[in-house]
Amino acid sequence: MTIISNNIEKAVEMLNQEELVAIPTETVYGLAGNIYSEIAIRKIFEMKNRPLFNPLIVHIHSIHQLDELVSYLPNKAQLLANAFWPGPLTLVLKKKSSVPDIITAGKDSVAIRMPNHPIALALLRQLNFPLAAPSANPFGCISPTKAIHVEEYFGDTLQMVLDGGNCENGIESTIIGFEEDEPVLYRLGAISIEDIENRIGEVKIKNKKEVSPDAPGMLLKHYAPLTDTYLETNVEERIQSFPNKKIGLLLFSKEINAAGITHQEILSKNADFKEAAANLYAALHLLDKLKLDVIIAEKLPDIGLGKSINDRLERATKK
Repeated sequence: MTIISNNIEKAVEMLNQEELVAIPTETVYGLAGNIYSEIAIRKIFEMKNRPLFNPLIVHIHSIHQLDELVSYLPNKAQLLANAFWPGPLTLVLKKKSSVPDIITAGKDSVAIRMPNHPIALALLRQLNFPLAAPSANPFGCISPTKAIHVEEYFGDTLQMVLDGGNCENGIESTIIGFEEDEPVLYRLGAISIEDIENRIGEVKIKNKKEVSPDAPGMLLKHYAPLTDTYLETNVEERIQSFPNKKIGLLLFSKEINAAGITHQEILSKNADFKEAAANLYAALHLLDKLKLDVIIAEKLPDIGLGKSINDRLERATKK
């Protein structure tokens, strides 16, 4: 049975023994292990049932750790790190040979971020190695934003969840890589593309890739509930397609008055994108437990973090 605890020293002890610990970050909970331990890294892939071609994100506590991991740092990457670290930004950079190939799916680049969570940073400072930490969920399932989500997924196989409360941002990091020194967005995330471009100018978007993905989170089917889920601009019209069905709604800011609705989840009554992102996965977890026939999610305005939320919903839903 999984222990949910805020005991950082216990987490350090377990990670030093090549065990896995689920850790809190400001985005989602991560399933963490020592990047230099092949035993630990293989446990991550096995526990998540994650394909080995999908690279992992390395978590650090100081920008100075880039020296041990990265062979080249583009100027625009330095600008982004200065602006957004610690925070929900992952940079894909040319790796040093010391970074194991299993972390990077055999690629010559490594995804790195510095989480903005006091417990995660305190843990990382007490370790002699960075942590690989993909989301602490079975591959393709809804990401966890609470310790209990992790325990429900891995209760029989994971020994410890380091409890850091609810994740503040609620969706995964934005991932930026560099091709011939020019920035490329590999995954929309908790920092909007507009905020990125305000710092470094125009960014090419390359957000989906099924074969040999350049970064985590690029696969088309991801973050998905077990319940059949649909993403719609006109939710009221779509409700009519499911007569005599138990329907759950995932809505941006306003409830809908219509027959046949079993439950409604509102992401932000104030129509605030940041609040909506923070509530997204918890709302999906709740809806997925209600034994519904169908979930209908409302497409958000496609601006700012609305783009990132829509991206997650598109990957979670049937077309």
